[in-house]
Amino acid sequence: MNPTRMELTRLKKRLATAVRGHKLLKDKLDELMKNFFDLVEENQHLRSKVEANLATALGGFALARAVISRSVLEAAITTSRGEAALEAGTTSQMGVEVPVFKLEMRPALGSGFGMTETSAEFDEAIDLLANSFQSMIELAQVEKTVELMAAEIERTRRRVNALEYVLIPQIRDQIKFITMKLEENERANLTRLMKVKEMVRNK
Repeated sequence: MNPTRMELTRLKKRLATAVRGHKLLKDKLDELMKNFFDLVEENQHLRSKVEANLATALGGFALARAVISRSVLEAAITTSRGEAALEAGTTSQMGVEVPVFKLEMRPALGSGFGMTETSAEFDEAIDLLANSFQSMIELAQVEKTVELMAAEIERTRRRVNALEYVLIPQIRDQIKFITMKLEENERANLTRLMKVKEMVRNK
């Protein structure tokens, strides 16, 4: 590193860029953290909802099994099957590519069996199971987004720390070193100049 004014100017520009980049990354990190905690809260809500619905549906199937014969129950489950189409895509959130899922049911579960042959508990369990699919897809989408956001937060935090604790202090130390060298050179030049003037006067 040459202690020159040109080098000093270059380092000052580099420092300004690093400080500006650090601020932008810090703002991004703060926004990522806010979005992350919102997603974690949404994830917990969706998981509780899905688990409660599945528990209720399984309870309904257990009650139905107690009052319906096995053959009727199996026939009802077989005829209540529907078709599902899942579209997967991506979108950008704070510069992170996150998944987007879209579910279409054709037809909805519970439309193909005779209501008179099954119990109310079975009918409610089938409907609840069908309605839970959308929540399960949303849960999968949110959980993957949380995972990707966490990875991006970690990457951004490392970059922020690298700028804050390594690069910026290093550039400031270099600027300080060059400034001191230039001041030292100026003092040396001034001393030489004064000696030359004194020598000239003494002639």
